[in-house]
Amino acid sequence: MVMDERITTYIRSLENPENPFLEQIEEEALVAHVPIIRKETQSFLKVLLMIKRPSYILEVGTAIGFSALLMSEYMPDDGHITTIENYEKRIPIAQENFKRAGKEEQITLIEGDALDVMKRLEGMYDFIFMDAAKGQYIHYLPEAVRLLANGGVLISDNVLQDGDVIESRFAVERRNRTIHSRMREYLYELKHHEQLQTSILPLGDGVAVSVKTSNRCSAYGVEL
Repeated sequence: MVMDERITTYIRSLENPENPFLEQIEEEALVAHVPIIRKETQSFLKVLLMIKRPSYILEVGTAIGFSALLMSEYMPDDGHITTIENYEKRIPIAQENFKRAGKEEQITLIEGDALDVMKRLEGMYDFIFMDAAKGQYIHYLPEAVRLLANGGVLISDNVLQDGDVIESRFAVERRNRTIHSRMREYLYELKHHEQLQTSILPLGDGVAVSVKTSNRCSAYGVEL
């Protein structure tokens, strides 16, 4: 856990319940051991959505549809979410959850490999939520930047890997070393990309917030 456990528990205790249907899906996910965004990250995401008010959202990693449904509650009534999922067992569950929530018109699920799907997408998105295979984030980034409108927001979840990202490569379990190195590369790219301004927050399991700009500017206002 990135944050102190007592602080996290206290912050979570302050949260208001979501609508009953979302609470039910969250409980179902926990019982089935399906990873969904943590309570404190949910709260942060809701605030960002209320500030940005995006009309077009792209989600990379649907799982059972919890995040997409959460975001649909905090975007304009005429907004639309496109979400991508490749895990066949979760796709029908997500589709059924969208149907149960009456959100079939607001949420479009595209099946397939995320990178392949992103390469086929056109148009601009105001808001992109990245919550798929962590070792693939670095490969998704060029397409995410291409699809993000100027002034759009890219949210990358679980970027600190329970704190492992700060450890030496040799302090990480061998099976996790590829993901570890790729995530470090991804965070470096986010912070140094010429079209992104990024803040990395020790919230939940780490959240990176990036805004697409036409040019990165120096502290003195000079275009770089």
